[in-house]
Amino acid sequence: MKNFMDQDFLLDTETAKHLYHDYAEKMPIVDYHCHINPQEIYEDKKFDNITQVWLGGDHYKWRQIRSNGVDENLITGNAPDREKFNAWAATMPKLIGNPLYHWSHLELKKYFDFHGHLCTDSADEVWNLTKEKLSTDSMSVRNIIRNSNVKVICTTDDPIDSLEWHIKLKETKDLGFSVLPAWRPDRATNIEKDDFIEYISKLSETSGIAIKDFSTLKDALVNRLEFFDNNGCSVSDHGVDYVFYAPADIDTIDTILKKRLSKEKLSLTEQHQYKTALLLALGREYHRLNWVMQLHFGCKRNNNTAMFNKVGADTGFDAISGYAPADQLADFLNALNISNELPKTILYSLNPNDDAAIGTIIGCFQDSTIAGKIQQGSAWWFNDHYEGMRAQMKSLAALGCLGNFNGMLTDSRSFLSYTRHEYFRRILCQLIGEWVESGQYPNDEKALKELVENISYYNTVKYFGFDIK
Repeated sequence: MKNFMDQDFLLDTETAKHLYHDYAEKMPIVDYHCHINPQEIYEDKKFDNITQVWLGGDHYKWRQIRSNGVDENLITGNAPDREKFNAWAATMPKLIGNPLYHWSHLELKKYFDFHGHLCTDSADEVWNLTKEKLSTDSMSVRNIIRNSNVKVICTTDDPIDSLEWHIKLKETKDLGFSVLPAWRPDRATNIEKDDFIEYISKLSETSGIAIKDFSTLKDALVNRLEFFDNNGCSVSDHGVDYVFYAPADIDTIDTILKKRLSKEKLSLTEQHQYKTALLLALGREYHRLNWVMQLHFGCKRNNNTAMFNKVGADTGFDAISGYAPADQLADFLNALNISNELPKTILYSLNPNDDAAIGTIIGCFQDSTIAGKIQQGSAWWFNDHYEGMRAQMKSLAALGCLGNFNGMLTDSRSFLSYTRHEYFRRILCQLIGEWVESGQYPNDEKALKELVENISYYNTVKYFGFDIK
């Protein structure tokens, strides 16, 4: 019997152990998609207790605490931090097979030198240990990032954001890592949302361009794109139900936008036509700027209306959607490619049943500009567990070129989540080790070293063009 989460956790072969400990473990981290707050990095925030850093905005954990029958006040309510932590500690032993069990213990081990397991019986020990450690300067936000060997962080930022904190961080001497904005224009895309008209007004004000039709909307967004580009942004991110392809002429799109700005209702077809036009227009701009376009789809959000009304979005009530038509995705990419305006693109579906379709579609649009120009993103959200990561990488390997894969990201709101890269790298090395030891891939030291180091780090740096100092 192996010890619980020892140094060879998830590594079952000698090849896997060698690849992880001698190569993957030492590689720096590029976190090219996350949701952490750049202001907290600039202010070098320190947390009073583990609840604040662990449970403050983590809807992954909130979802499981609810599954344990806990009152909402102990999750998103005003209960004391210690009581919220106790609720999580009581939930943890029941999460066998859940990645949160592994992630939480990896974090406790790496950042707090705790080698036991969290449960009600150990809650006092963990609370006191983490509280004491969090009070030290070594656990300020900046030092957590430095000690995690992180080189680049890309946050998630709305086009109307002032980027105040990114600008201040760029001017900070001896920071030791880069914090870059990532463009997230969902509020400009979601024409059907209640706050769309208000948002367009704010976009007009921020850009200094009065938005009255689709042409002026594009002008306003290009104005903000240039501002983001001048402040180090090289990546966009879109959260869409699925990738729409419902082309329409400019007069039709103008009519749709003007109807919505006049507070008229739009048909579903009109919504799709607008979203197609806007995403195509933005895709062309990303190509011009040499940005990366990330498309996240396959999620049905805010399914529990009563809880949405009570605690809002991004609180743990989203689910996998079963509908993401591959033909529309392929047609959308083709529409950009036919005019040579397809940017570097990463595709993420929340539905693992889309893996094979994505794996075949990306192969249709690769070219000589960069290896792996069109990528399947890492196993996302409900899929970033042991079996999900293995399935995504095995599908990509079978249908594409795993050696050009960009690897892992945190997609997190927590500064302790960098151990997700460790989790991924262990799974990667275990998978490659299995292939080597079963005779499916040669035991070629040079080739294996390059595979592991590239997927862990170098592919990402090259793909995004990050300037690593």
